[in-house]
Amino acid sequence: MSSPKRRIETDVTLVNDNKFYVRFKGPEETPFSGGLWKIHVELPDQYPYKSPSIGFVNRIFHPNIDELSGSVCLDVINQTWSPMYDMINIFEVFLPQLLRYPNPTDPLNGEAAALLMREPRSYDAKVKEYVSRYASKEAADEAGEDTESDDEMSSVGSYDSRDEDEAAGNMDDI
Repeated sequence: MSSPKRRIETDVTLVNDNKFYVRFKGPEETPFSGGLWKIHVELPDQYPYKSPSIGFVNRIFHPNIDELSGSVCLDVINQTWSPMYDMINIFEVFLPQLLRYPNPTDPLNGEAAALLMREPRSYDAKVKEYVSRYASKEAADEAGEDTESDDEMSSVGSYDSRDEDEAAGNMDDI
């Protein structure tokens, strides 16, 4: 039985059967709050037994995300993936947790890691600057435009959950 309170409406841009884009909001009460990112998702033929490939299309300043390529360093996706996980886990739990609790000791972005460790307030300010410059609705809509078509849009998803409030990083309809 599906709870209307927990229904997730997600904007998804379909590229083909294995590739799509998801719009992802930064978690509240973090410097990423108010940001909107386009996330590229590619499902391998062995999915769900093999993890999907995900990456941020528009720029983000975070120790565990490569600023230029958008690659994400997250063990649960890259090394400890289980077929029990699904896209909801990635967008409702894994990515919001990564943004809330960066790991500067295992960085893909050395500048962000160093700034977070030495000057946390300056790190927060730089994250907020990137959010305002690169993570607006317009920036997310325009990100990667040269490699995709926005002709096919679709809403997906609803799932049952405990009576929890909405999780940070919801894939809300925009």
